[in-house]
Amino acid sequence: MNPPAISPALASAGPAPVPAAKLWKAAQDFEAMALGQMLSPIFETVDIAHSPFGGGDAEETWQSLLVSELGKMIASHGGIGLAQPVYQELL
Repeated sequence: MNPPAISPALASAGPAPVPAAKLWKAAQDFEAMALGQMLSPIFETVDIAHSPFGGGDAEETWQSLLVSELGKMIASHGGIGLAQPVYQELL
């Protein structure tokens, strides 16, 4: 998804301008992190001891990375609409 257009008034205001693409990436990263935090409790309630892989320390170790990547994937495909208002605030 491309960053929204910046109004000329906002583009000239403030100190040294930060590229819009960089701000949009930061907004998407924030949404991905927030989604990961929302998904985390769901995965904490799953009984992995009876899963196909048998649970264990290794599966528990990698679970947080899985949740983080799921958050990134959801955010990169439109997310829940959190990136847009964060982007506007960053401008």
